[in-house]
Amino acid sequence: MSETIVAIASPPGMGAVSVIRLSGSRAFEIATSVMNGKRLPEPRRVGLRSVYDNAGRVIDEGLLITFEGPGSYTGENVVEFTGHGGIMVTRRVLERFVEAGATPAGPGEFTQRAFMNGRMDLTQAEAVMDLISAQTSLALRSANEQLDGRLGRTCEEIRAKLLGATAHVEAFIDFPEEDIDPEVGEVLCKALREQSTLIAGLLATADQGRILREGVRTVIFGKPNVGKSSLLNRLLGYQRAIVSSREGTTRDTIEEVVNLQGIPLRLIDTAGVRESSDEIEQEGIAMTHGQVARADLVLVVRDLSESLVESAEVNIPDGARRLDILNKSDLEDASWAEVKGLRISCESGDGFEDLEIAIAELLSLDEAHWGDHSVAVNARHQACLTRAQSSLSRAIASLQASDEPELTALDLREALTAVGEIAGVVDTEEILGEIFNNFCIGK
Repeated sequence: MSETIVAIASPPGMGAVSVIRLSGSRAFEIATSVMNGKRLPEPRRVGLRSVYDNAGRVIDEGLLITFEGPGSYTGENVVEFTGHGGIMVTRRVLERFVEAGATPAGPGEFTQRAFMNGRMDLTQAEAVMDLISAQTSLALRSANEQLDGRLGRTCEEIRAKLLGATAHVEAFIDFPEEDIDPEVGEVLCKALREQSTLIAGLLATADQGRILREGVRTVIFGKPNVGKSSLLNRLLGYQRAIVSSREGTTRDTIEEVVNLQGIPLRLIDTAGVRESSDEIEQEGIAMTHGQVARADLVLVVRDLSESLVESAEVNIPDGARRLDILNKSDLEDASWAEVKGLRISCESGDGFEDLEIAIAELLSLDEAHWGDHSVAVNARHQACLTRAQSSLSRAIASLQASDEPELTALDLREALTAVGEIAGVVDTEEILGEIFNNFCIGK
């Protein structure tokens, strides 16, 4: 990380302002060079500065601020130049910094340096992107909690307990003459079971984490012309899908995100399911079945305006959560009187408040329910925690069976490593340090 990196830190395209960021040991030197030697403002103070080309002509004028390492985002010297947001002028300023000795940054390299320099752990680094991509209030809150280090601290507490247990077992293996109690009985097993329970609690948030980051995969499913696209448009609040009385209008899947009580719903409008000889429509129907198989929730739409006899039951795979929606309630045929389902009208909007409540209750998506789970693990965390729990289970079984302590120690080390990987802390030398510090071996 000896190179000084530079990148455009504002969104691509034309805007009012653009931000260019440098980080590295030569950041101040390079910035001074492109400012024609003019002194930089004091750290954390804003100054008006111009960027010059090699011929001494002004490229852009803007505000410049410096941050002295290690008290910066990356832990290094950082310079940020805020100039005009034109595409050409921003590109030219970036090129000028590169000409002066900076290296173009790779994706996520500023945050990577923050991690490498100890400014944040891996869970916090991952939270930066979660914060940027948050689409709802709950996703934003979860990202902020993780960025604050809540998940990292929880994992570090688990890791500290496992470190102590591992030190006990390995002290008995390596220094038997010290007659140290290995605590291989119920006391140590109880401590390990407690950590396994905490890990299980974190694993239980994996689905919530996926939903917060990706949204609830909600497939709108049914026969042609029952109002699937109208339902999508009404939930979105604008016309996204073409609505027509002609069957087979929707032949491809259409996907949009809507905010429902703080949770993103990924609404997927699909082709109507029916027997068809049209090759393109058949492909669309096949895609519909694929979407249903991967759905978190299926909204099964049926048409109340046609007789119940003509409206055949729509089948979905076993185990999928479903909500039966009966559309065109303003045109309901008398044959539907005894049929249960949520009655709505996409034409008038009747029943849509009840629909949102029903979806929220079905998936337990209200903010009050999610309040205690503001930090949810992602797929990488889930994989690490699963490995840790498996290793802990083996260690507990080994202790209960009074097997060789070497096997127990090996399983505990694997669990320790897996938990450490979550926050990016993996240091086997800590185990030896724990032994000497706590047991005073060799005094």
